[in-house]
Amino acid sequence: MQEWNSQVYAFFHPIPKIIEQNGWRVHEFRCQGKGCKATVRCYLDKGDACSTGNLHKHMHSCWREDILKTADEAKDVDEVWKNIVGSVLQNGSITVSFKRKEYYLPSPSTVLQDVHLIFARTHQCITKMTSEYEGNINFSTDGWTSPNHRALVAVLAHLEFKGEALCLPLDIVEVPKVKITYTH
Repeated sequence: MQEWNSQVYAFFHPIPKIIEQNGWRVHEFRCQGKGCKATVRCYLDKGDACSTGNLHKHMHSCWREDILKTADEAKDVDEVWKNIVGSVLQNGSITVSFKRKEYYLPSPSTVLQDVHLIFARTHQCITKMTSEYEGNINFSTDGWTSPNHRALVAVLAHLEFKGEALCLPLDIVEVPKVKITYTH
């Protein structure tokens, strides 16, 4: 651990897991970001065992730019941990005296993963429901122009489910080009 003097280590839990994967010894570092459960692996039996490239890549995707800039200006990993990361984890802000209500916003990659997961589960549910449905399913389209002047078309499925009318949006597509022709 004496060799771990790069500021990047302050953004990960100080004691990594030591595991073996496919015959390789690995340090597995767990990110300390709020709500982040990501781990970064550093293989010890390879020529780049001391490389922090993957740690940096994750750090930049998980932490705010102002925190990273302040960390770059710190003299060592201990200063980053005590004055920056520890403070952020405690109160969500670099400056303890700056008092405002802060909200935790997940990283874009976390939101994207959640959206993909929700879509997959909803897709499975709708597929199962419609394949087992014995009644008629009616389809419709609806077109409109959004406030930013983009033409959109939605495809909808309508059916009766447990005695209630159900409308399922199946897809929303932006129309690439709208051509209006007038005939007299």
